[in-house]
Amino acid sequence: MKIHSINREALKLILGASKTSHPNEFAGILRADKGVITEVLLLPGTFSSEQSAIMRLHMMPIDSTACGTVHSHPTPNPEPSQADLELFNKFGEVHIIVASPYKEESWCAYDHQGRGIELKVTE
Repeated sequence: MKIHSINREALKLILGASKTSHPNEFAGILRADKGVITEVLLLPGTFSSEQSAIMRLHMMPIDSTACGTVHSHPTPNPEPSQADLELFNKFGEVHIIVASPYKEESWCAYDHQGRGIELKVTE
């Protein structure tokens, strides 16, 4: 399924969770319906610190709507790290990184190879 946009409510949830988790990273699994990211799945056992968030992907239910990952960076830099790129390459079509200060303009989306992609925000 080709992901082309994110629902504004899902984005608000991501921004709020990222801000609440600060200075620790927030992480989740993106779920989509008909090419639109609509939900974030939180995995049990996710570990979060100021340097990283580690999701236990083996805890993910079998889910055909899972399309990628989201996590926050407690700095203003939304660029993927080497560890991020390794995760992107293992799972999912689209990945979102939300950077501090966690506003609607402080996030970026990437494909599974870490190349920036554009996602529209829909109502």
